[in-house]
Amino acid sequence: MQRKRKKATRPRKKNFKKNKKLKQFKKWQEAFFKRLGCLSFFIITFISLLFVLFFRWMSQPAPNIYQNEITQSDSLQKEQFIADLVPTAQALQREFGVYASVSLAQAVLESDFGRSQLASQHNNLYGVKTSADDPNSALYPTMEFFDGEWVEIKDYFKVYPSRQASMREHALLMINGTSWDPNQYQAVLQAQDFKSQAQALQDSGYATDPSYGEKLINMIEEWQLDQYDQP
Repeated sequence: MQRKRKKATRPRKKNFKKNKKLKQFKKWQEAFFKRLGCLSFFIITFISLLFVLFFRWMSQPAPNIYQNEITQSDSLQKEQFIADLVPTAQALQREFGVYASVSLAQAVLESDFGRSQLASQHNNLYGVKTSADDPNSALYPTMEFFDGEWVEIKDYFKVYPSRQASMREHALLMINGTSWDPNQYQAVLQAQDFKSQAQALQDSGYATDPSYGEKLINMIEEWQLDQYDQP
């Protein structure tokens, strides 16, 4: 009788090693793809951020060269306005004692560098008023400070043949005072520097604006008008 042969079987030890290697490979594979996924996420995020920054930079308006030219032109016009008045302001300081810097600052502030309608059409640089029966007058709206608030009124203003005539009459006002008080501006003439003279104008009732003196001082310092004061 012939005996049955046993089927050959693979060693269990080898199968165990193969299974262990396969599991390790799968773990490594999972870890690799996991890291690859994280890396891909960061790369995509970084690229997206670059695109956002790029489009934001592209959407920014280009430098407005035309606006810069306008600003520069405006500054030159202001400087020219001051330069045109300097000789007269210095001459009036020597003659009457009103600081050139104060006279210039008032002209700049009152006339907006000569661009106000009253200054450009009638050479009235200081907003000097006059009576209704004055043949050299013009009716204009103006803002006055009354009872703690600004109020718009209409009043008559002096018309001058030239800017220099306006500046001279302004200096004479400091000398002669007003019809109701000839000594109204004596404190202005007695001031020893432009700051005290500017403040004396406000204290003497030259303007209704409660910060008039401070505005003059700021204007003088901003445009360095004190360089034109005569010794």
